[in-house]
Amino acid sequence: MGPPEEIHQLSRHPNAKDDLREKARELRLQGLGYDDIVAQLHVSKSSVSLWVRDLPRPVSQEEARRRGTEAARRRWQELQPDRDARRAAECATAAAEIGELTDRELLIAGAIAYWCEGAKSKPYRRQESVNFINSDPRMILLFLRFLESVGVPRDLLRFRVHIHETADVMRVTEHWMKVCGVPLDQFTKPNLKRHHPQTTRRNTGADYHGCLQVRVLRSASLYRKIEGWASAVMSV
Repeated sequence: MGPPEEIHQLSRHPNAKDDLREKARELRLQGLGYDDIVAQLHVSKSSVSLWVRDLPRPVSQEEARRRGTEAARRRWQELQPDRDARRAAECATAAAEIGELTDRELLIAGAIAYWCEGAKSKPYRRQESVNFINSDPRMILLFLRFLESVGVPRDLLRFRVHIHETADVMRVTEHWMKVCGVPLDQFTKPNLKRHHPQTTRRNTGADYHGCLQVRVLRSASLYRKIEGWASAVMSV
């Protein structure tokens, strides 16, 4: 007679649930939950629990997405300094290619900036006056340089702040006064945007300065010149 182990193997009858157990383990390793395995194999949940309890708990699709998002965020943070450095270098190189603007280049830049961001007369609403608005202080300063280059006196300029009504209007006005170097008496009544609690706003905080409108008094002739300059540039 052979060893006890051989006798045990010879006397052991195949168990019909062995195949189910192996299949359950395969499904668990594929990431299926208890309920899905029960539905596929038509066995009790307690049996599934007994068969696969030593296997690691599968990650849900939601958890996998969350982990993937978190990993991507960490990876982005790791790469961000290098990206910022490359971006700054490319911007600096491009800026060096421009250098100082000539009077002609300033004329072209100002006319196109106005045609992009300024108020324009329409066939159904003739309104030939220079009225420019923007949120970027650099764009405002470019436009002021342009106006100076074409001979517009500063006393013909009027400024108006457009901002959300929850902002500190006086602080914002002082900001634009400093940017433009003009006194308060050249600012007209601000245009305040109504607050909508349902809207998720990101333009908040100390860095939020709204938009500044620059209007030129008695500017019909200048408007027509800007239209002509811009048209000439765009027809090239």
